[in-house]
Amino acid sequence: MIEDLSIKDFALIDNASIEFKKGFTVLSGETGAGKSLLIGALTFLLGGKSDAGQIRPGSKEASVSGTFYLGERKSNPKFSVDDEDAEPSNAYEWLDLHGISCEDDRILLRRLIRSSGTTKNWIGDTAVTRPELSEFCSFLVDIHGQHEHQNLMKVSEHRKYLDSYAGIVDLVGDFTRLYSSLSEKKRALETLVSDSRDRSQRMELLNFAIKEITDAKLKKGEDRELLEEETKLSSFEKLYSEIQILNACFSGAEGEGIVPLLKKARAASSHSVSFDKSLDDLNQRLDAAFYELSDIADEYLSYERGLFFDPERLAQVQDRQTLIYNLKKKYASSVNAPVEEVLDYLDDAQKKLAELDCSEESQESLRKEIAALERQVYDQAKKISLLRKEAAEKMAASVMEVLSNLGMANTRFQVKLTDKEETETLQRIGPYGMDDIEFLISANPGQPLQPLAKIASGGELSRVMLSLKTILADSDSVGTMIFDEIDTGIGGEVAVSIGSHLKKLAEGRQVLCITHLASIAVYADNQIKISKGVFDGSTKTSAVEIDGEVRVAEIARMLSGDAQSAASLEHARAMLEKFS
Repeated sequence: MIEDLSIKDFALIDNASIEFKKGFTVLSGETGAGKSLLIGALTFLLGGKSDAGQIRPGSKEASVSGTFYLGERKSNPKFSVDDEDAEPSNAYEWLDLHGISCEDDRILLRRLIRSSGTTKNWIGDTAVTRPELSEFCSFLVDIHGQHEHQNLMKVSEHRKYLDSYAGIVDLVGDFTRLYSSLSEKKRALETLVSDSRDRSQRMELLNFAIKEITDAKLKKGEDRELLEEETKLSSFEKLYSEIQILNACFSGAEGEGIVPLLKKARAASSHSVSFDKSLDDLNQRLDAAFYELSDIADEYLSYERGLFFDPERLAQVQDRQTLIYNLKKKYASSVNAPVEEVLDYLDDAQKKLAELDCSEESQESLRKEIAALERQVYDQAKKISLLRKEAAEKMAASVMEVLSNLGMANTRFQVKLTDKEETETLQRIGPYGMDDIEFLISANPGQPLQPLAKIASGGELSRVMLSLKTILADSDSVGTMIFDEIDTGIGGEVAVSIGSHLKKLAEGRQVLCITHLASIAVYADNQIKISKGVFDGSTKTSAVEIDGEVRVAEIARMLSGDAQSAASLEHARAMLEKFS
């Protein structure tokens, strides 16, 4: 459960610290006061999407942090962090898997967003990615908002609710991966069959390319070596002239070259040391320079003696360059690409040729794999379908029981399962099995069951969703449930029944609810009032826990819009005494 929440510069909230307690907590406030901002800040902390527009005007960044109590740790012998395929089933296992420790069964979450749009996320003292934060928080909090009403309108979402109730989400996930593997192999077979139609032509082209490149006997880096050699051979006269100039500088005429002069300087330096020992370091450096330059001079002279012009070799190099140029033009990304690209093309062509050579064998092997996978897929789909049918009736009965407590006693609810359309020879199966699943409802006696998405009103959808959340909560380890505007389209006795139901639901977990109905708010164990006002020239939102006469006044305002009249206040006190 969430114990406290700290918000700084988020939307209209400049600085707020809120403590949350166990049980049923209501968040109330006038329309536009910013009740949804609090849920927005919490959603942001739990890994929701973000943008720079969430930062309070005039600030450079927004931050939200919260402390969560994880509950008592229970041992799970099936879970091991050393298992590469380990799937955590609760918050403690997730932390263990990621090497994060908590203290006193509590963990601090922090998240901030800067004006650039970048975010930083922490679980404890460990920086994490947004997907990691979101995954961890799925074990802590379940937020139900208006978008989930919309999900109920999507028939494709109904399967998820049934699978969750049946406890087969992981089984269906394994099936989906198996189905994907089957689909991939079918596509691979189709490609092989298609390729076999022009197989001989492709093999002929590949064989030609392989022979042409192999005959060239290319070497890695050869094109660079040839370019260097061609540059040297084609510039022979200029090179020879420059080397002659160098050698003349070193040897000189009549002893005026660099080396003879250094020799004289060396002798003079050696004699000077005998008169002044402080010149010894300079003398040693001059010695080193003399030997180094003498060695360089010898090597340049040797290089000059070895120079000769070879027109035949130049022609060979240029012919080789032309051959490589033509190969690059055919088999590389460009004529300026390295010769390694041609060699890579050769490797790829040889692999493709090998695949085509064994195409028939590959096709037969794939057909056997596909047949085996099809049997597995069908068996698994059948197993899942049976589990769904078994759970569907129980789920419908549970939903109707909850709906009865929510003012819909005569409602009939059905989880309808139908087989996907079959062909003459094959049961059609999709990535989630062989079932099409849809919720049907009849809210009034005598009316036939009809698709929920077509006939349910906003108030009915709210109560159906609350029913689903209730029955799924029994098998869910999430410690906190948040309902945003659960009272849409309802009032009167229905609101009273929803308030009573939420209070009972909170007996086993923490429940937070945003509401504008006093009939729901009076059932709360705790109430937080959201207010908006102008302070120091800017609009700000605040959140404060209320009790006593302050709470009575807030309930009175929710009842009649008047927090001051004696009648409203008396009515509020009576409701609080009766229901809280």
